[in-house]
Formats: sequence, structure tokens, C-alpha cells
Amino acid sequence: MRTTTRLRLAYGALAITDTLLAGSGSHWAHRARFVTKPLLMPVLGASLATDPRAQGSPLRASTLAGQAAGWAGDVLLLGEGPKAFAAGAGSFGVGHLAYISGLARHRDRSTPLRGNRAARAIAATWAVSGPVMAIAAARKERALGPTVLGYSALLSSMTASAQHLSPALPRDARVLTAVGAGLFLLSDSVLGSRTFVLTDPPERLESLVMATYTAGQLLISEGAARA
Repeated sequence: MRTTTRLRLAYGALAITDTLLAGSGSHWAHRARFVTKPLLMPVLGASLATDPRAQGSPLRASTLAGQAAGWAGDVLLLGEGPKAFAAGAGSFGVGHLAYISGLARHRDRSTPLRGNRAARAIAATWAVSGPVMAIAAARKERALGPTVLGYSALLSSMTASAQHLSPALPRDARVLTAVGAGLFLLSDSVLGSRTFVLTDPPERLESLVMATYTAGQLLISEGAARA
């Protein structure tokens, strides 16, 4: 069995374990996540770095940079309170900029981004939901309003860019990247709703956040490997 395969399997096991722990309200589960969650992105990044398919991939470097920033965000979000949330969102924002840098360099140049239906739908959704989420965040902590608005704009831009890749890239790479980015967007939408909108969210919502997040990161990584 190749090193890359072993690392992918290890990532899958960690993702499942952390997803189950995230939905538990027990103190033990919360403490255990200080082990499982910080391991996610290093293991996934190592699997991409050692994947022979990815050696010539034009998305390899930007994806590894995005995963590194995601690791920092994962660690920071283990903390509690507005400062930890803002720091985690900032780290993930840097990660989205890294993803965007790779995706934009290999965009479909035959048509403008605004001509892509999926990208337009994502932009329209952000225009409606982004300010609403930012206002809800500001009600809890004023400084979080601009943070959430800026972060959601970056996340939506990354997701839109993932829908507009060049047809010169393999089709499976484009599909995996687009679906992975969509799952990332879904994950953070649930996280934002749970944190700022819902008054008494069930613990299992955190499992949904982690399930979609870890799946999204895996698909983005696999898309980069196949590009």
C-alpha cells in the first residue's frame, strides 16, 4: 500500500472520529478533539505532498498553502469566544486566498466568471445572506460583523472560482474541486447559522459542520492531485 493511500485512510479515520466527537456535548469528547482536529490538515496535506499524481499538478502548491492555513484555523477555532472565532476566520480567509490564487490562474478564459451560472448563483446568495449573517454576528460582538462579512465574501469567491476552471484540466479534477468547494461553503454556512442565528442549536449540528468540512477539503485535495 502506498504512503499516499495510508495517509488518505488515516485522514478518513480522523475525519470520522472528529465528526462523531464534535456532535457530543461531553467534556471528554471536547478534550479529545484537541488531538483529532489539529491532525486533520497535516495528514491530508502529507497525502497530497506524497501523491505521485500531484507532482505536476498546477493546483498542488496553492492547495497545500490553503491546507496549511486551514490547519491554523482548525487549531484557533478550538478556542472559545469572539477573539478565537475572529482569529480562526482570519486564518481560513488566508487559506481561501491561497485556493483562489491557484484556481484563478487556471480559470476558463473562454468566458468571463460572470457568465458562469453557478458562479452567479453563489454571488447572488452571498449578496442576500452575507450581510444578514454579518449583522447577526455584530449583535453578539460588534467587531465580528466586518470579519464575518469579509470572510464570507472570500469563501464565496473561492467557491465561485472552483466552478469556473479551465476545460484544459481533467474533467474529474474540475468536478471534484467544484463539489469540494461547495461542501466547504455549506459547512461554514451551517457553522455561521449555528453560531450567530440559532438560539439553542443541537450539538449534532457541529457534526454536520465537520462532516461537510472534512469531505470538502478531501475533494479539493483530490481534485488538485488529479489536475
